[in-house]
Amino acid sequence: MIAALLLVLLSLSYSVGWSKARAFASAGASGAKLHSRPQYHAARLALWTLVPALLVLVAWGVFGDLLSRNYILGLLPADIATQTGPALETAIQRVRSIASGYGVAGELADYEQPAGQALAQFNFIVMLVMLLAAAALGIAGLLFARARITPRLRARNQVEQVIGLLLLACSAVAILTTLGIVISLLTEALRFFSFVNPLDFFFGTVWQPGFATTGAGSSGGYGILPLLWGTVMVSTIAILVALPIGLMSAIWLNQYAPARIRALVKPVIEILAGIPTIVYGFFALVTVGPFLAGFGDLIGVDIRATSALTAGVVMGVMIIPFISSLSDDILNQVPRTLRDGAYGLGATQSETIRNVLLPAALPGIVGAFLLAVSRAIGETMIVVLAAGNAPILRANPFEPTSTVTVSIVNQLTGDTDFAGPQSLVAFALGLTLFAMTLVLNILALYIVRRFREQYE
Repeated sequence: MIAALLLVLLSLSYSVGWSKARAFASAGASGAKLHSRPQYHAARLALWTLVPALLVLVAWGVFGDLLSRNYILGLLPADIATQTGPALETAIQRVRSIASGYGVAGELADYEQPAGQALAQFNFIVMLVMLLAAAALGIAGLLFARARITPRLRARNQVEQVIGLLLLACSAVAILTTLGIVISLLTEALRFFSFVNPLDFFFGTVWQPGFATTGAGSSGGYGILPLLWGTVMVSTIAILVALPIGLMSAIWLNQYAPARIRALVKPVIEILAGIPTIVYGFFALVTVGPFLAGFGDLIGVDIRATSALTAGVVMGVMIIPFISSLSDDILNQVPRTLRDGAYGLGATQSETIRNVLLPAALPGIVGAFLLAVSRAIGETMIVVLAAGNAPILRANPFEPTSTVTVSIVNQLTGDTDFAGPQSLVAFALGLTLFAMTLVLNILALYIVRRFREQYE
């Protein structure tokens, strides 16, 4: 119903604005010339119609739940409405489920069925009033804006100003989202550090979270060093796999591959980026892990099927497209005149690649490399299935390990009340991971700006 209302208002306002502007344009010979085209007048009228209606709908979305909750509290018996905590929330949710037509578990109390029916009627009336109010304000905005349409009205300027504000709001969404993530992580991490000493967290070598709290204290070990080392070890193996393969494939595609082969190979490589990570994890668990274990037995080396090596190798295959595709695009941006100049001076193709092409594209290649590192650090599913989930500080990549992302999943799995360090530690881990990726992004930005070449 809401979508239908907005569509009707949009169609009506646009057609009215278009018709009146076209009427002025038809009388242009005897009157003033139109400042803006009819479509701008129609768009301006549509904005004046839709914005008031949308404001009503937004207000209902913000305050509707609170209004419904207060109405439900008036329907509940006094002994239940005065309660607090889970008991009251359960009673409210049961009434809402009945009003929505969903079934509820267990036997109904005497008040629940009448309360659900009353809430359903209340919701219908509120929605009807909201729709009527939105339609009334929309039509009022339409009439107000239509009365002010004149041939010299700067409708285009007004529409472009609104579009500029809309683009600014879209840009602000990314900034506000990042700010919200940081604030939420930081506040919950500070709560965690009220249980655990930050020095024990950042420099501890034992990761064994307990599951009991005593006052402000905690049980178990919350040292992050085993997780950081596991993250670094798996990511390093992934980069050692992805960097040479990705960079060499980019050079081959850019300099040596025929056009037909390039058009076939590059999409195939980029398909790797679209495969779900759970598929990579399953592939590592049932194929790559047993293969590496069998190869280790063949050469006399003890390689576990679930290990840092298994997770790193498969993760490296996954991030090859990040390095290959981005590096290929960056190599394409190097001016052709630089290559022709090198050939004119007698350089071979390989010498041109080493001494001209790669140095010119170095900032972009480094940026692609750091982007791939950030992707590897934040990977979860491959490590969950292939690394073995053993948060122990050891340097052997052939043994199981664990990473920061896996531990976040483990601590947030199951029933969590976010009242003790067992669940709050996930926010401290997330904040640490966020800081790591932020440093990598800042480093990439610095390198790109420091070594960027400007071409005419």
